[in-house]
This record gives sequence, structure tokens and C-alpha cells, in this order.
Amino acid sequence: MSLPTRGETFARLLEHIRKAQEEAATMAHLTADEDATHSQGWLAVSEMFKRTASQVTKLATRRMQ
Repeated sequence: MSLPTRGETFARLLEHIRKAQEEAATMAHLTADEDATHSQGWLAVSEMFKRTASQVTKLATRRMQ
């Protein structure tokens, strides 16, 4: 069994964050007709994941330099 590398771990983490962002955006779209407040909430969650992905990328690139 091999040990995970930083690069592999970063890639998996970023993939999961981006998938979560996509799913939150989808929830915003699906709830738009039912409840504008919930839709905006899901959109805010999607934006939070987008900012999180950006911060994770910044942390990883600083460490890899």
C-alpha cells in the first residue's frame, strides 16, 4: 500500500469541494420556484464553497513552492 502524496490529497480535496459547490448551486436552482429565501441560502453556500476552493488552492500553492 502506497502513501498518499500532498498533490494527490490536494486534488481529491479540491474535487470534493468543487462537487459540493456544484450540488449547492443545483439546490439553489431546484428551490428557486418554491422558496426564494432557501434558494438564496443555497446560492450563498455555493459561493462559500467557491471561496473555500480558492483558499485551499492558495494554501497548497504556497506550500508547493
